[in-house]
Amino acid sequence: MLTDIAPGARILCRDAEWLVKSVALSSDGDRIIEAVGVSEFLRGRRIRFLEELEKKDRKRGLQVLKPEETHLVIDETSGYVRSLLFVEANLKQTIPEDGRIYWGHKAAMDALNYQLIPATKALQMPRQRLLIADAVGLGKTLECGILVTELIGRGKGRRILVVTTKSMMGQFQKEFWLRFTIPLVRLDSGEIQRVRSRLPGNHNPFHYYDRTIISIDTLKQDREYRSYLEQAHWDIIIIDEAHNVARRGKGQSASQRAKLAERLATRSDTLILLSATPHDGKPESFASLMNMLDPTAIANESNYTKNDIHDLYLRRFKKDVLRDLNQSIPERNVEPVEAIASPPEEAVFRKLHDLHLVSIDRGKSGRTAI
Repeated sequence: MLTDIAPGARILCRDAEWLVKSVALSSDGDRIIEAVGVSEFLRGRRIRFLEELEKKDRKRGLQVLKPEETHLVIDETSGYVRSLLFVEANLKQTIPEDGRIYWGHKAAMDALNYQLIPATKALQMPRQRLLIADAVGLGKTLECGILVTELIGRGKGRRILVVTTKSMMGQFQKEFWLRFTIPLVRLDSGEIQRVRSRLPGNHNPFHYYDRTIISIDTLKQDREYRSYLEQAHWDIIIIDEAHNVARRGKGQSASQRAKLAERLATRSDTLILLSATPHDGKPESFASLMNMLDPTAIANESNYTKNDIHDLYLRRFKKDVLRDLNQSIPERNVEPVEAIASPPEEAVFRKLHDLHLVSIDRGKSGRTAI
């Protein structure tokens, strides 16, 4: 066993050079080496090596590269052009440490100033955990895409999970691809089963794809996926229509959707919640969303103030955006059009008007049947 393999070391394996990111032990005691490609054709690609398996290849094997054995090459180009290009390329790959937008505003969209604010706010946090609760039509998906693009550029978005309702999966997937060129693999129960059939029994199907989108109703099935979710980790988790995963009122048991969201909240550093209607009027319900973002923010779910949670959410209406943009978005022009009902339509209306419905109390169920 090679004893000098540690994070930061460079190794030569399969005729390519790799930078070691982490070293862990498997269940049988073999070392698992996670590395990222350094060679030209594999640069940036992540892979895991089993040391025992690589050692069996006597011709190539696994070799630790020693810094003192590095061969320096003289740059003989005019004006040291090659060296200057190398330095400039590395500078461009340097991860920015401030909260400015570098890539998100270059998406296939006319980025408005207010759409950059959620990303700017989130990038100033130690961990990007935010509820984007702008009103309908202000572009929450675009604001989310800008933030995700920035995180990918900063090396914090290799694995992404998007959880949304089944009806919104296609639209969300389309927006991320056409606007930001971020591909999301669509998963359903059938695709997950196909992935499981291709993997050994002890492998996690959620490790198969790095960037996926899945319906919340598929994922909430505890018996099927709970153990897999508890063993998986993502860089970014996005929950769309987040009001569907909030707890409903004080003392009520959590729904399957709420339990799923609370479980997912612990499986990533970055959590982005999207909802145009995050508050149903009950403080405990909204507090459950805030607790997913930061469990320490609210001491009493029934009694808290805006100051306790103002860093965790962003809520704006169209009037707020219009004021910031000096009326650059035109107001909707609504012109009512009167239409005279035809005689058959009038006859139907009279029948409905004169119709009497009797309700029947179901008692125990609390429902009313007609």
